[in-house]
Amino acid sequence: MNKLDIGWFSFTCCEDSTIIFTELLNKHYSSWSKLFNFKHFRVLKQHNEDGPFDISFIEGAISSDKQAKRVKEIRDNSKYIVATGACGVVGMPAGQRNKFTPEQNAEIQFLLDRFEYNDKVLKVEDVIKVDYKVPGCPMNEEIFIQTINNIVDKANKN
Repeated sequence: MNKLDIGWFSFTCCEDSTIIFTELLNKHYSSWSKLFNFKHFRVLKQHNEDGPFDISFIEGAISSDKQAKRVKEIRDNSKYIVATGACGVVGMPAGQRNKFTPEQNAEIQFLLDRFEYNDKVLKVEDVIKVDYKVPGCPMNEEIFIQTINNIVDKANKN
């Protein structure tokens, strides 16, 4: 089997799933390095490639048109998309401002304008098709490992 090209992308979140992933590398690097070509992982590499990917992990919610455009590009360049963490899967807690009162929104409007954020925060699935979900804040390690194993098994059958 050829190595699977994978990317890890982070949007609006605290990046706790990225931290969990790097901790998982402590346990699984020797086996995963034989299975995966880490093509785009900003936390691991200084120079990253922009696809194509067999698997793209998307952590975080989508807060702007720029982020939505980028996540669509990732979808177009990926065989499988895995939404990771609570923000990626359900849009929260990053999307808590979706429930703000008009007064609270007025208080943060300068930040929304400064970063060109939309009025509403979206989960990844609101923007693109998602093939797998790994919930949790941070992501559930057991489901993450199961997801990787499922995708690797599918790739081996093809």
